[in-house]
Formats: sequence, C-alpha cells, structure tokens
Amino acid sequence: MVTTYAITVPDDKRTKRYERRRRTQGRIRKSIVPTTMLWVLAVLMLFPLLWFLLSSFKPGSELFSYPLSFFPREWTLDGYAAALERIDFARYFLNTAIVATVTTVLTVALCAMTGYALAKYKNPWLSVLGLCILSMTMLPGEVILNPLFIVIRDLGLYNSLAGVIIPSIITPTGVFMFRQFFITIPDELMQAARIDGASEFGIFFRIMMPLARPIALTLAIMSFQWRWNDYIFPLIILGNPEQFTLQIALRALVGAENIEWTILLSASVLSMLPLIALYLVFQRYITSSNINAGLKD
Repeated sequence: MVTTYAITVPDDKRTKRYERRRRTQGRIRKSIVPTTMLWVLAVLMLFPLLWFLLSSFKPGSELFSYPLSFFPREWTLDGYAAALERIDFARYFLNTAIVATVTTVLTVALCAMTGYALAKYKNPWLSVLGLCILSMTMLPGEVILNPLFIVIRDLGLYNSLAGVIIPSIITPTGVFMFRQFFITIPDELMQAARIDGASEFGIFFRIMMPLARPIALTLAIMSFQWRWNDYIFPLIILGNPEQFTLQIALRALVGAENIEWTILLSASVLSMLPLIALYLVFQRYITSSNINAGLKD
C-alpha cells in the first residue's frame, strides 16, 4: 500500500512569489522603451563609423560608384599598403606617439600636484592662482596661438617636438579635476599620516595619488586623445616634414585638385588603433574610488 502526501504552499509564500514576479515584469515593461531608444541611438552613432571602416577596404573605383554599397563588393588591402609606403607612416606614427605619451605623463603629474596644492594648502595666493587657472577654461585656444608661437620661437623651440610638448603640459581641465577630487578627501587622513611621520611628498605619492587613480587614468586617456588628434598647434610649430605628426601628414594627402581617398581612409583607420587600444585596456580602471577606505570611525 502506497501512501501519498499532499504538499501545500502557504498563501503568504504564494503571494510573495506572485508579487516578485509582478515587479519583475513591471521593470521589464518599463525598460523596453528606454532600452530601445538607447539601441537606436547606438546604431545611429555606429553607422558612420562602420561605413568609414568598411570603405577603407574598398577599391577607389567603388567608393563613389552608384548605387552605393555598405559592404565592399571587392575587399582589398591596397589602401593600407599604399598608406604605409607613401607617407612614411612609421616616422609620423613615432613622432605622434612621442608627443602624446610624454605630454600625457607630464600633464597627469603636474596637474595632480597643482590640484593637490590648490585643494589642501591654505594660502590667499593659491586661491588667486586657482581662479586664474579656472578662468583659462573660458579663453578659446585660438586666441593665444599668436603670442604662444612668438614665445616658442624666441625660446628656440620652433620646429621641434619639444615646442609642441611643453606648452601643452598644464591643462586647466586637469587641474580642476584633481582639485575637485582632492577637496573631497578628508583632512583627517593627512593629519593621521603626519602624526605617523609621513612627509608631504610621502602623503602625496603614497596616499593621495593611489586614491586619485581613477581621475589620473581618466585624464590620461583624455590627454592622450587630445594630443594624438591635435592638428592646429603642431601645424603652426612644425615646419620640417621629418618632425610632422600623423595628423599633419594625413592632411598632406588632401591636394588642391585631387584627394587620394583610399590612402586617406586607410591611414585614418590606422591612426585610430592606438586610441581604441588605450581605451580597451584602461576602461576597467575608470571606476569610483573608496575615499573612506583608510579611515576608522
């Protein structure tokens, strides 16, 4: 004889399960419209980039053929081969890498020091200096190109990579970013470090900079992108073709009557690769830091 037992679920558990299912379905229904809008926006922004990337694999005769095609009918790498041969791509790539890397390292270091001094040291002159630096964000860069060129020429930095690097080191945006971050760090952390015998340089390099790592990496990515894509300033400072950066070299492909589109598109794609690699490597570090990690209640 087999005995069977009926298992009953209390009504309160059924009610809670139903409520959870109903809330989940409600969140899904509410997220459909925003998610759809974000996907549409992403596709609209990605479409020109994909067209640009796929066009670099098209032969010159296919770029302006009618009807236009999104995907290449005939895939070719001739444009990339010509770009590497025609414009001395390796030299210009190296010049641009030197300018962007050296400028980024110096920008992060000096902006961090300046922002730390403005945030943590109490001095009337520092307040005036901070106001002057902040006011520079309201001044268009084109306004100071002429006097900046005169200063660089008189210092003997004309037609050299140093003339491009040195004026670009301090950025008001970077100083402001570090200052606003260091203000949020409690002064008790610095006082505790001083009681333990830490020097001012030790406090800055061993405590403040590790906490400000997300800000430093964010500014590094922004600065590298600014200097890698900079065109106007290197165009004014550099006159020797051997010192050209990549952006000036790409501009040389645009002639008065003819534009070599296959080479220009392929070289432009190659110039984007370092920026994409930089972002993919460091994007996971751009997170909020826990400022209160070193404090006790």
